[in-house]
Amino acid sequence: MEQGEGSGSKPYDEIWSKLVPSNSKYSDVELRSDEVEIHSEVKVSSSEKQGWCKITRNSDLCSAILQNKSLNVIFVDETDVPTEDTIMIRCGSEIIPGPVSDGYLSYRFKVMPMNEPPKKVLKISLDSEHAKCSICLNIWHDVVTVAPCLHNFCNGCFSEWLRRSQKKHASVLCPHCRSAVQFVGRNHFLHNIEEEILQSDASLRRIDEELAVLNSYALIKSPLVINNGKKTRNKRARSMPEEDNNGTNLACAQCGTEYGGFQCNPNTVHLQCHACGGMMPSRTNIRVAQHCIGCDRAFCGAYWHSQQVTRSDSYHMCAPETFKPINERTITRIPFLAHEKNRHEQDITERCIQQMGRTLQDVVSEWVTKLNNREIDRTRMPLNHTDMITSGTHICNECYDKLVSFLLYWFRICLPKYHLPGDAAQREDCWYGYTCRTQNHNDDHARKRNHVCRPTRGSIRN
Repeated sequence: MEQGEGSGSKPYDEIWSKLVPSNSKYSDVELRSDEVEIHSEVKVSSSEKQGWCKITRNSDLCSAILQNKSLNVIFVDETDVPTEDTIMIRCGSEIIPGPVSDGYLSYRFKVMPMNEPPKKVLKISLDSEHAKCSICLNIWHDVVTVAPCLHNFCNGCFSEWLRRSQKKHASVLCPHCRSAVQFVGRNHFLHNIEEEILQSDASLRRIDEELAVLNSYALIKSPLVINNGKKTRNKRARSMPEEDNNGTNLACAQCGTEYGGFQCNPNTVHLQCHACGGMMPSRTNIRVAQHCIGCDRAFCGAYWHSQQVTRSDSYHMCAPETFKPINERTITRIPFLAHEKNRHEQDITERCIQQMGRTLQDVVSEWVTKLNNREIDRTRMPLNHTDMITSGTHICNECYDKLVSFLLYWFRICLPKYHLPGDAAQREDCWYGYTCRTQNHNDDHARKRNHVCRPTRGSIRN
């Protein structure tokens, strides 16, 4: 190991960062002072050390300012830093003292973990008995939390309890404390604890067949609002005045009126639409999508369309266009999210499509078919449950934009260069490809380099 030479700053006993060379035959450059003049090897072909930059630690303790002290241009994450200019560097930044074509060595800036106070490194001991579902008496599986009592259960266990309670009782009661349940939702924080417990003690893990049955019972995908019926105090039932039964105090349109052969009862569980905030009954016995498979959020457009309920001022409802199958959608513009929001790449894709005499809809439909035939690697698809998505899958508008952006990446990757506009075909690929962060804040770099390509440096994904 080598140390960077200090310049007036008091050195620490501990190393706060390093410059790690890409070539393992060279030593790491250790930084112990808040301000360090770096003297190290700069070329792969030579062991001669030169002074080439100064690194000053920032007050946030996790970044620094690099100043070019050499006669060459230094490259930091592909950004040019001329002599005496400065640039901020963070953990993972790539620093090259000169042009790679001239044989200059690449360094990676690495911030060392700080010694944290003891209270931050203490591990909490949790008795597995406190992580058990009081229905099945096993460790939670896909844990859900009910409110207001905040007791926790397996998703499948509580879903089955919910079904039976709706049939037999006026209210849904917590299986643990018997208080009325008003709300239930998945608890992602406790799910992590559940996984850690099972990793530490494999004997607590249930067999796959049992988990498969439990998953088949699971109803709760997004937060559910539960309406509990109230018993009237009057011995004799009385009819509600017409003005009190106009639907304004009811959760949804089917609470007061029967549509499509269904009417809510006082115990019906309702879902809140993510788009309009309106309510709809949660129904698992019909073949109508109520959740977007791409994001697991609830949307009401397809449900109310299937029930032939028209939109009105009394209830919030979405139009069917907000939530429908992929193969029934049309598109006329390239999504803002496409090509990592790089407007230059979006423009090139648009010009490619026009030069080929096609429309955006034609291209998207072609690649939806390829997706449906499983001709595309889905590793980078930015949606949930990617293996379950087909052309007939209902997804929301936001997820559709993400899907189209994913398909346009594959369209460009598979496109021969002669189909590209002349100015685009001559560009060199960016080292970091689609993972490049510079393209989002350096317009000149975003224009001059091709970013619709796989990364050859940095964190490489499929």
